[in-house]
Amino acid sequence: MKAADKTLNDLFTEILKDTYSAEKQVLRALGKMSKAAESEKLAVALDAHRAETEGQIDRLQQIFEMLGKPARGKTCEAINGILEEANEIAQEFKGSEVLDAGIIAAQQAVEHYEITRYGTLKSWAAELGLEEAVPLLAQTLEEERKTDEILTKLAEERVNQDAAEAGAEGE
Repeated sequence: MKAADKTLNDLFTEILKDTYSAEKQVLRALGKMSKAAESEKLAVALDAHRAETEGQIDRLQQIFEMLGKPARGKTCEAINGILEEANEIAQEFKGSEVLDAGIIAAQQAVEHYEITRYGTLKSWAAELGLEEAVPLLAQTLEEERKTDEILTKLAEERVNQDAAEAGAEGE
C-alpha cells in the first residue's frame, strides 16, 4: 500500500503494535529493575506495576481482537533506547546510594513514553469509532499516570534526598 493510501486506522494499528511490543519489553525489564532497587518501597512499586503491565498487555490483546488482527508487536525502538539507558544506569551505579534515583528516573522515562502513546491511541480510537477500545485505553492511561505519580512521591520522599546527601558526603 502506498503511503498516500494509508489511513488513520492504519496508523492506529501501527502504533498499537509498537505499544504492544513496548509493554512486553517493559514487563521483562520491570523484574530486573525491581531486583536492582535498594529501597524496598521502590521494589514493591515496580513489582505492583509489573502486575499491572500484565493486565495492560491483556487489554491490548483485546483491542487487537476487536480489530480482527493478531496481537503482534512491532519492535519499539524508543523503548529499546530507554531500557538500554536504564540498564546502563543500573550497571554504572550498582551499589551506590544514587542507584534508586537513577532507576526512578529511567522508569519515569518509560511511563512518560507510555502516557503519550495511550493518550494518542485513546483519542484515535474515539475518532475511529472504536467505542469498546476507548475505556480499555483510558484504564491503562490512568494506571500509567498513577505509576508516574507514585514514582515521583518515592523520589521526593527519600530517594532524591539520600542521593543528594551521598553527593554532599563525597565532596
